[in-house]
Amino acid sequence: MSTRIKKIDNTNYIIKDWDMKIKQKNFKMILPKLKMKDLIFSEKVINENKESQNIALIDEKILTIYLNKQEILSAMTICDYPEYLAVGFLFNQNMISSLSEITEVEFNEELSVVVVRTSKPTPFETNNQKRIKTSGCAMGTIFGEMFEKIMPLSSEKLNAFSLKKIRAIVKEINQTPSLYLEAGAIHGSVLCDSEGLLVYMEDVGRHNAVDKVSGFIVMEAVDPTDKFLYTTGRLTTEMVLKTVSMGVPLLISRSGFTKSAVELARKFNLTMVGRFRGNRFMCVSGFERIVLD
Repeated sequence: MSTRIKKIDNTNYIIKDWDMKIKQKNFKMILPKLKMKDLIFSEKVINENKESQNIALIDEKILTIYLNKQEILSAMTICDYPEYLAVGFLFNQNMISSLSEITEVEFNEELSVVVVRTSKPTPFETNNQKRIKTSGCAMGTIFGEMFEKIMPLSSEKLNAFSLKKIRAIVKEINQTPSLYLEAGAIHGSVLCDSEGLLVYMEDVGRHNAVDKVSGFIVMEAVDPTDKFLYTTGRLTTEMVLKTVSMGVPLLISRSGFTKSAVELARKFNLTMVGRFRGNRFMCVSGFERIVLD
């Protein structure tokens, strides 16, 4: 049976049964400005002219993620959406496979700990897993079973994306008030549909940001098949794997890509576009999803 998460208060999500057929539900757009004032700090510095000035900074916190009673990892994060981050990370690493497994997601702000509880022990808890370190910052780690979950995206009934609309949406992203524009030193990942921005997540590591988007998709039962993901970071193997794991068919970045990422994107039928700036872009796979209008 499928399940739905109901937010009880600021720190707990409890799972409730719901209809087995998932329907796209209405949800509020999440933009950086919702929590920006609590995440920006002022610090006095001396510049190259020996002048004193105040600059805006973001801060990092250690967040520890538990799967039931097992500690999974500790990571540096801005800690604005810890529940989404924890669920998204566990889902993308194939430690949980669906929303129906989860019974509760609890965040303890004082301890900076998120506990994701499931109805029964997960395979990850009963098997020893090997970590593969990747080139990413923050939580740049792939667990072996992640590869077992990934399947190529469907090539039937392809969702097409208008290049004209993509350009307009990317322009909107770049003009949206964000931690990056206020303080820098941060990455962003944005989930969009053909009409505009849906969820704009930022964090010190690009993997954290995309995991929060993934957690949103899982916990809010969002249909990812007609969405695209825009990220500010470079396109690496893990970014490809996380995007495919979420079921999002189009990945776009203003940055470049690695050779291995290109090969994986082609293998898994992901449309991947890099160096997207102004009227320029480079599509390395899945060009058939792009409509030149």
